[in-house]
Amino acid sequence: MKKLIAFIYGAICYLIFFVSFLWLILFLRNFGAYVATTVNSGAAGPILQSLLINLGLIALFRIQHTVMARKSFKDWWTKLVPKPVERSTYVLFSSIALILLLWFWQPLPETVWQVETAWASLVLQWGFWLGWMIVFLSTWMIDHFNLFGLKQVWNYMRDRKQNPPQFMEPGFYKYFRHPLMLGFLIAFWSISHMTVGHLIFSCGMTLYIVIGVYYEERAIVRRFGGKYEDYRKRVPKFFPGLSIKEKEYKQEELA
Repeated sequence: MKKLIAFIYGAICYLIFFVSFLWLILFLRNFGAYVATTVNSGAAGPILQSLLINLGLIALFRIQHTVMARKSFKDWWTKLVPKPVERSTYVLFSSIALILLLWFWQPLPETVWQVETAWASLVLQWGFWLGWMIVFLSTWMIDHFNLFGLKQVWNYMRDRKQNPPQFMEPGFYKYFRHPLMLGFLIAFWSISHMTVGHLIFSCGMTLYIVIGVYYEERAIVRRFGGKYEDYRKRVPKFFPGLSIKEKEYKQEELA
């Protein structure tokens, strides 16, 4: 019975994540007819107060992700939470942090830039959806259901062993190390009408991604050692292109 309850719990956590993720997309696209809040919706309050609230919400989101992702926290946390539902619980808390950010976000609607040229605006609109497509596809390339905890609770319910993560280079990961984060960056910045509030959101999340990737790579190196070190030399972090070794080799050839 407890295994079935664990699976139902994991499924509920996934559903909450899915709804919050869709809300994030609509929030940034200002589709106010479909969600309770958007990045620019609502009455603007005092600038300083709104700025502090928004920065606090971003900080809360960042702290939750950073602390709960640390190995030391997981080692302590799994003494309280059963290991099969640890990932689902992380997903649940992440979703709650995101929902709080979206619900309490304070609009700062002053325009920073407005792209008037039709073709440029269209490119940015397509870039927004391209970014989310990269995010979505990247999750499937590294096992979507494992990433969001469903695979763990399913294996637990079926009495199957949960295999440890293996180092792989599937799909986009052959060309850049963090396509998931690259997709977020493209989506956050592909905006034809950038307001102060949206700029704060994009800057705050970009800073979180850059810092988060730095610490994530340190953890991956500890786990996979030389395999990841070699991968890091061959494959760029965010943008596809020449690796460090390839650049050095071509420079030597030209010399």
